[in-house]
Amino acid sequence: MSDGAATAESPWGVGVLGDKLKGWIDRLGQVWVEGEITQWGARGGNVYGKLKDLERDVTVSFQIWSSVRARLPADLKQGDRVVALVKPDYWVKGGSLSMQVFQMKHVGLGDLLERLELLRRTLAAEGLFDRSRKRRLPFLPHRIGLITGADSDAEKDVIRNAQLRWPSVDFRVVHAAVQGDRTVPEVLAALATLEADPEVDVIVIARGGGDFQNLLGFSDERLLRAVAAATTPVVSAIGHDNDRPLLDDVADLRASTPTDAAKRVVPDVTEELNGVSQARARIRNRLTQLVRQEADRIAGLRGRRVLADGGWIVDSRSDELTRWAARSAELMDRFVDLEQRRIAESRGHLRALSPLRTLERGYAIVLGGDGAALRRTADAPAGTQLTVRVVDGAVAATSEGVVRSDAALAGAVGARS
Repeated sequence: MSDGAATAESPWGVGVLGDKLKGWIDRLGQVWVEGEITQWGARGGNVYGKLKDLERDVTVSFQIWSSVRARLPADLKQGDRVVALVKPDYWVKGGSLSMQVFQMKHVGLGDLLERLELLRRTLAAEGLFDRSRKRRLPFLPHRIGLITGADSDAEKDVIRNAQLRWPSVDFRVVHAAVQGDRTVPEVLAALATLEADPEVDVIVIARGGGDFQNLLGFSDERLLRAVAAATTPVVSAIGHDNDRPLLDDVADLRASTPTDAAKRVVPDVTEELNGVSQARARIRNRLTQLVRQEADRIAGLRGRRVLADGGWIVDSRSDELTRWAARSAELMDRFVDLEQRRIAESRGHLRALSPLRTLERGYAIVLGGDGAALRRTADAPAGTQLTVRVVDGAVAATSEGVVRSDAALAGAVGARS
C-alpha cells in the first residue's frame, strides 16, 4: 500500500492515515485557549483532564506532564476558569487527540472585571439599564414564575416568605443550574418556558449568593439580552451585594436576597387588610365630619331671620315700594307742571302771532264773496258782497267801490293808532 493518493484500489493503511493526521495537527503549533476545567485527575504525577468552552458545548481533553505541573499554580482544580498554552497532540497508536499543556493559569480577576465593564458600558449605551424601559410589577401577581436551583435554599426562602405574606400565592418553579457552564443555557430555557405561560405575571431569578466566579453566568450577554427582551417583568434575586452581576442592572427590579424578592413581589395580606381598615376608618370619619358640618350649616341657615320670619321681607319691600311710588308721583307732578308751563308759554307765543291780536287793536279783516281775504280794491268792485271780521264777530257789507286813495287811507289808519 502506497502513501500516495488513496483510492478504492490503492487505499491508505491506518498507519499512513494516522501519520498524516499527526503531521497536519503538529503543524498547528502552540495556541492559547480559554475555558473551564470540567475534569481534573492526577495519576503518577501527571494530570489528565478536560477543558470546556465557556459558551459552546465543546470539550477537549488535555494532559499535563509532571515536569510542567511543577511550574503551574498548585490550586488549579475542577470548575476553574483558566487560560492555557496548549499544543494539539495526536497519539497515533491509540488514535486519540489531546492537548498537551505547557502553561496554565487562572483567568485574572482584572481581566474578568475589564470584560464585564466593557459589556456594562455597551449595554448601558444601548439603553438596557434605563429606568424608562423597566416594567412595573403587578400589585398582586396571579402566578409567580421562579427560576432557581433544584432543592435550593433560595427556592425555599422565596416560597416560604411569599406564602407568609399572601397564603394563596401561586408559583410555577422551573429548576436550572445556577453555577457552572450549564447556568446560561438552562436559565435561558427556563426563562423561555415561563415567558410562554400566559398566567405568569412576574418571573424571579433567584440564587443564594456565591463567590464572584460562580456568579459569572448571570453577567452573560445572552442571558442579559433575553431578560431585556422579555415581556414579563423579571426580578433579579441573586443575593450578592459586593460583586453584583449585570443581571441586577438589566432586570426590572433588583432584590438584595431571595427573601427580599418575596417581599417585593407579593404584598403582605396583613398590612393590606390593615390599610383597608384604616382607609375605611378615615372615610367614615371624613363622611361623619362632612355630615356634621352640613347639619350645622343648615341649622345656622334655619336660624337666620330670613327663614325664621319671612314677613319682614314683605314689610321692607312694601315700605320701599311706597317710597318709590311717592317719589314717582312727585316726579310726575313736577313733569306735568313743567309741561303746563311750557304749553302756556307756547300758547302766549301763538297768541302773539295770531291775527286775533291784530283785531283786538281795532283792525278788521274783509273777506270777499269767496271767503278769501280781500287784498286789492280791484277784488271788490261796487256791489260786491263782503264780510267784515272784527274781534267779536263779523258783519255783512256791500262794496260801493273805491272811496279814497291809499295814501289818504294810510293816514287815517295812522291817526287812529
